[in-house]
Amino acid sequence: MSRAASHSELERMIAPVVESFGLALWGLEYTPFGGSALLRVFVDGPQGVTLENCADISAQLSALFDVEDPIPEAYRLEVSSPGLDRVLFKAEQYRLYCGEMLKLRLRWPVDGRRNMIGVLQACDDEAVRVEVDGKAVVVALEAVQRARLVYTGDAPPRRD
Repeated sequence: MSRAASHSELERMIAPVVESFGLALWGLEYTPFGGSALLRVFVDGPQGVTLENCADISAQLSALFDVEDPIPEAYRLEVSSPGLDRVLFKAEQYRLYCGEMLKLRLRWPVDGRRNMIGVLQACDDEAVRVEVDGKAVVVALEAVQRARLVYTGDAPPRRD
């Protein structure tokens, strides 16, 4: 591939490799900067993720990318667990964590803010509702640049 693969093309390429290890692709972040890029691949599974899982997946992805060349510029590949303060990528992931504290960074201001921290109250395929400072704020998912759980240290977030 001479052009950079799209986000969805990268997901389609990466998911089968991750699944071959009995894990699931949680999400990925691709960040180009100064003639190179960073590709972060987050993987998860019912029993969690080990360092060995990450190393094995990284080796397999590196071999695949050497053949397919989905990223034409120099890049760094990182494979990791999403962790307790996990980034949320899809509506179904948000739904798993209703009632939990969430930090949002937005692409444009909503309710006068581009950053907010609050309790995730609800999510559908189009938007999330977050209680911020005692007020319910509805944010379109397309407005979310990054969403991350806030781990308070009391108990791990639920994962139903």
